[in-house]
Amino acid sequence: MPARSQDQQRFALEDGDRVVLLGGGFIERDGIYGHVEAAMTAHWPAKRVTYRNLGWSGDTVFGTARSYFGPPQEGFDRLRAHLELLKPTVVVAAYGSVASFEGEAGLDRFAAGSKRMIGMIREATGGARLVLLSPPPFESKAAPLPDMSEQNRILGLYRDRIRAIAEEEGCFFADAFAEIGDASGLTDDGVHYSPTGYAAIAEKLLVSFGWSPTTVPTDQMEALRELIVAKNRLFFYRWRPQNETYLHGFRKHEQGNNAKEVPEFDPLVEAKDLEIAGLLKGLSK
Repeated sequence: MPARSQDQQRFALEDGDRVVLLGGGFIERDGIYGHVEAAMTAHWPAKRVTYRNLGWSGDTVFGTARSYFGPPQEGFDRLRAHLELLKPTVVVAAYGSVASFEGEAGLDRFAAGSKRMIGMIREATGGARLVLLSPPPFESKAAPLPDMSEQNRILGLYRDRIRAIAEEEGCFFADAFAEIGDASGLTDDGVHYSPTGYAAIAEKLLVSFGWSPTTVPTDQMEALRELIVAKNRLFFYRWRPQNETYLHGFRKHEQGNNAKEVPEFDPLVEAKDLEIAGLLKGLSK
């Protein structure tokens, strides 16, 4: 049975929450730039909340991009394992951009996959609270890049379906598509948001959660963002180590003995969490 419906006016974080940011390239790239996570972090300076970015470029609700040599189910199972390891209390899932290229014909398949993924997340995490974040709009840039107007129309249909799924499944719905609105000047190529694009939309995503914009001084926000980027880099090495085929895959008989070093990133990531918590003590909203 779906969890009880979240208050659709505002999604509140609680002291001690462990938040996983989940999705495709939009989420993964913020792990590199840190603007959205920094804005989310700064909004709750008095609460101890940790974030982990599980974004994977090109991913879908079926785990397609997360699979290495097998079918999408391999990637789906890999995601489950990561969620079981992290034990988040909150999962922010941002999917739909990739699926929208299947057009209107793909809506029902996307909805079925989304509900399957929601069920898996709840089972793997023991009932984490879920936020379904609609995909951000595309940008129409000068030729030879394509006009994305029609694709944005289709993306709006996926946004509407995500809202309906959130209502059916008792999730909070955050409408990034509507809050961002016009993506002009925000992307590198019409699809992938640039560093300046993330900086411009971070506060808008807070509004989609029902949160007020932050009023943290620019220098303090930049210090926070830099710490978050460093933390995310260390965590990336932890959950997506290079040469994973040698560490955990079919060639682990060659270098699998080095797999024991991967968990050694955990205390390094946690040390960055402590640095972030220390900086938050001095932030003013």
